[in-house]
Amino acid sequence: MIRTTPARLAVAALVCIALLTAACGKEGSPPTKGPAAGKLPHYQVAEGFELPSSPTWERARKRGYLNIGVKEDQPYLGEKDPASGTYSGFDIEIARMMSASLGFDPSTIRFKTIASANRETALQNGQIDFYVGTYTINDNRKKLVGFAGPYYMAGQSLLVRKNEKDIHGPQDLAGKRVCSAAGSTPYQRIQTDYPRATLVAYDTYSVCVDNLLTYQVDAVTTDDAILIGYAAKVPDELKVVGRPFSKEPYGIGVPRDDNALRFALDDALEAREKNGDWKRAYEATLGLSGVPAPTPPAIDRYPAS
Repeated sequence: MIRTTPARLAVAALVCIALLTAACGKEGSPPTKGPAAGKLPHYQVAEGFELPSSPTWERARKRGYLNIGVKEDQPYLGEKDPASGTYSGFDIEIARMMSASLGFDPSTIRFKTIASANRETALQNGQIDFYVGTYTINDNRKKLVGFAGPYYMAGQSLLVRKNEKDIHGPQDLAGKRVCSAAGSTPYQRIQTDYPRATLVAYDTYSVCVDNLLTYQVDAVTTDDAILIGYAAKVPDELKVVGRPFSKEPYGIGVPRDDNALRFALDDALEAREKNGDWKRAYEATLGLSGVPAPTPPAIDRYPAS
């Protein structure tokens, strides 16, 4: 039975406003929490940068801007303001600093929202030049696309309602309805390692969170960085439980055969970590959740295939 109260309906409306569309909210709902535009870092654009060995970079040079795939429903990571159409979050800042390092003013970026299940296809068909959106590097994906980075190390965890008493970790999921994004690594891990859970899949985590708030599912699972952002939006209703039960290295997805672009992005990430841009970007976005900046993971410069 789905239980609703005026308070929970108000919270659901907040999540609708913040994470889905402006139309599903209602007048008087609390404002969206998120990065303040005036406090975001400024990234120096590389002058005279050239990368003729990268067909992806060459196409972008001719058009004058980069097409970058992102998420739009992940608080403090990749979130789109439904009113202004502006994207914000740590992943968005990574995309902006990479654009600057490749010689493109970040203000010229064309962001494209791409669902988890469609990332490889979008890179393969040239719909986007690269992808920055909580994209876990793994061997299976390396057969389809290339990865620069990683630029962040997350771990799979569980988001539940604040009044949940029975779920403390993945060992407690038997018979529980667990929601995740279709095609995502977290979905596949629950399916394989915890088969007694009842899995529910949607294209976006925001729909999972909405269903959690309205008692249609018992837990949402994905990377802790994503879940921390959701919990920070509505801390009186949601909490992250247990310890992370995986390692999820976030990488920048690129076309598989464009090694020149991949290596250039590796160089850019390393430089931005050394000059402090990475930490400043984190503190202005994901750090607003209250979790201090970790040490960036070592970059994996795996050889060209």
